[in-house]
Amino acid sequence: MVLQHIFSEKNIFFNLDSTDKDELFEEMVQHFVEADPSLNRQEVLSSLIKREESMSTGVMPGIAIPHGILSSLKHTHGAIGISRKGIDYDSLDGKPVHYVFMFLFSEKETDVHLKALKELSFLLQDREFLESLADVNTPALLMDLIKKKTL
Repeated sequence: MVLQHIFSEKNIFFNLDSTDKDELFEEMVQHFVEADPSLNRQEVLSSLIKREESMSTGVMPGIAIPHGILSSLKHTHGAIGISRKGIDYDSLDGKPVHYVFMFLFSEKETDVHLKALKELSFLLQDREFLESLADVNTPALLMDLIKKKTL
């Protein structure tokens, strides 16, 4: 149930313009900063890039889970991005990413960090959820799907 509190309709973005990972990070961080101007754009980008340097977060076919940890955050932020055309992400399988679940974790909320990644992992192993993703076309429908599957 952690994901229901991290993600919201206002932070779900369909039809991303990005064609590669760097553009994706820029595009989604821009959304984060617009939603919360207290975020430091460069700090957020640096935390995502630092994590990505250790290993690609494109860990499932068509799905990436980029995340960063920031000491300046009071609580975890999350966003979901969807690209119908696909994003060159340097994924482990070498294929484009279509669904991006991005997290900015507070250094103070390690329990939320672990719970969120665990919950998302279970969700992404649910074949029905994955099949339903292709049919979702509004933020409200995607949040309804997440809520239904994480009860």
